[in-house]
Amino acid sequence: MSDFNLDLRSVEDYIEDEEDGESLEGRVVLGVLDGTTDPAEWLQTVLDGNVLVLNVDGDVNELAAGFAREVRDEDGELVHFRGFLIVTPPGVEIDRDRL
Repeated sequence: MSDFNLDLRSVEDYIEDEEDGESLEGRVVLGVLDGTTDPAEWLQTVLDGNVLVLNVDGDVNELAAGFAREVRDEDGELVHFRGFLIVTPPGVEIDRDRL
């Protein structure tokens, strides 16, 4: 049998997005949407390439009003699901097919 060396720890560094060849980066940021965080902070977090998963404590329409339109204008997505607001940056699609 031939020697075959594969370093699985470094494979993630080379995974590329099939559409545009760019590496996917970012984090999943958990938080609470209750009006205490400046909407500009949520917006910047998403525009930096991160996904938000926010537990909604109050009226989602009122609480997300400060950043929802801007996220959509930048081609990000928002979905309210089971008490959570999921917000993705441009290029990260939320698959709703199983809902």
